[in-house]
Order: sequence, then structure tokens, then C-alpha cells
Amino acid sequence: MKTLASTRKRHRLAMISTYVAIGIGCVFMLMPFLWMLSTSLKQPGQVFAYPIEWLPDPVKWENYLYVTIKWPFFRYMLNSALVAGLTILGSLISCSLVAYAFSRLKSKMSKPLFLLMLSTMMLPGQVTVIPIFILFRNLGWIDSFAALTVPAFFGTPFYIFLLRQFFMTVPRELEDAARIDGCGTWGVFHHVVLPMAKPALAAVAVFAFMASWNDFYGPLIFLSSESKRTAALALAIFNSAASDYSGNQMHWAMAAATLTIIPTLIVFYYAQRFFVQGIVFKGVEK
Repeated sequence: MKTLASTRKRHRLAMISTYVAIGIGCVFMLMPFLWMLSTSLKQPGQVFAYPIEWLPDPVKWENYLYVTIKWPFFRYMLNSALVAGLTILGSLISCSLVAYAFSRLKSKMSKPLFLLMLSTMMLPGQVTVIPIFILFRNLGWIDSFAALTVPAFFGTPFYIFLLRQFFMTVPRELEDAARIDGCGTWGVFHHVVLPMAKPALAAVAVFAFMASWNDFYGPLIFLSSESKRTAALALAIFNSAASDYSGNQMHWAMAAATLTIIPTLIVFYYAQRFFVQGIVFKGVEK
């Protein structure tokens, strides 16, 4: 009995220590976000005050009105949402098709092509940016959202790899049963495999949204019109203007940053269950 009681006590202490460590880690991780939110509601003179004034007094909601009315930040967020939506759509369609082909359609070239696709992940973006820019310029896609969205409809190696690994866990017996019922390859893919792949597809959608929404490199290179700026590009330009040490515009920059991060929090909040399932995916529960 004493051994059991001591074991339970050690287990309880271990759990308490774990939660305390996680809580301390969460506080340190949340501090930059809390400072961003606090700064977005401050007056210019309070931004770099020492010690830090965590509770702004007075609260300046006008900072958000400035970045949304005098500086059309909602337009930039709408541009980002359009690009992100098309990127998600293109990634889900192209990557699911290619991944299913790699997982089920076997030939002598399947493995070499799959290895070739994976090898493209080793190429840094700086190596391919010049030929891609020349290609898009010849196609007339410079200063167009097509340069940011159309490539997603041709697949992304990492997403293809992720979905291919999931499709390989789907029992072939389910597909054979569907074929007995009269389904062809497309019917099996559409009616059997895709419904089971919702967690993996949700994970790909979250990855694609985060990559597109936070993309600064692509819009900087391919977009030149102010009306077509994405939120990430507009935020970087605004931050460069607010980076003076006086902090005269830092409160506006933090208000814009707060608006930019809200959609990512919403998407991840509603998709976190599928996101976690997609990372630790299984075909069917046994």
C-alpha cells in the first residue's frame, strides 16, 4: 500500500511539474503577442516606455481605424485571402491526384519519378526564382495574382509526399470492394479514398494557407501595383516606414500586425483537430 501511495504521489508531482513547465513556456511564448496587442492600443509616447506599460492608458482604438481607413489594410487582407483560397484549392486538387497516382498506379517509372519529385525539395527558392520570373514575364503574369496561385495547381512536393503516405495506409480491400460494386479508378478515389483522407487534406489546407498568407518573397517579386499588395507585403512596407527609433508609427504597425494574425488564428483554431489527425494519421481504426 505504501508503495502504491508513493507511486501515485510521484506521478502527481510529475504531472504538476509538467503543467507548471508548460505554463511557464506558454507565458514566454505569449509575451511577444501580448506586447503586440498592447502596443497596438497605445499612444506613440508609450510604445518604448520603460518599464513596459502592459495596460495602455488611454486605450487608442483609433489605431485600428487608421490602418483600415486611411491605409486600406482590409484591401490587402482581401488580396491575401483570394490568393490563399486559390492556393488551397489548387494544392488540394493537384496534390491529391498526384499522391494517389504515386501510391496506387505502379510502373517502372513510379519510383524514379517519385524520387525526382522529392529531390526538387532540396533546391532553394533563390536558385529557381530567375527562370521562374522569366517564364512568368513571358506569360504576362507579372503584377498578376496568377503568378502566386497557378503554380499551386501543378502540385507541391511536400504536400504530395504527405498525402501519398496517407493513401498508402488505406487498405486495398476497401478499394477492391468498391470496384466489385462497379467503381472505376476515379470512383474509388472520389468515393472511398478522399472521404477517408479528410484529416490529411485538412493538414495540407492548413499548411497551404499558412504558407500563402505569410508569403512575402513571392508578392515582393511578382507584384508591383499597390492595389494588389498582399497583407504580408503591405505589413513589411509599413514596418519599414515605422522602424524609426522614435516609435511614431509603431503603434499603427502593431495594429496592422494584429489584424494580419487574426485569420491565421481562426483557421488554425477550427482546423486543429483535423490538423493533429493529419500529422498522426492512420487509415482506419482497428
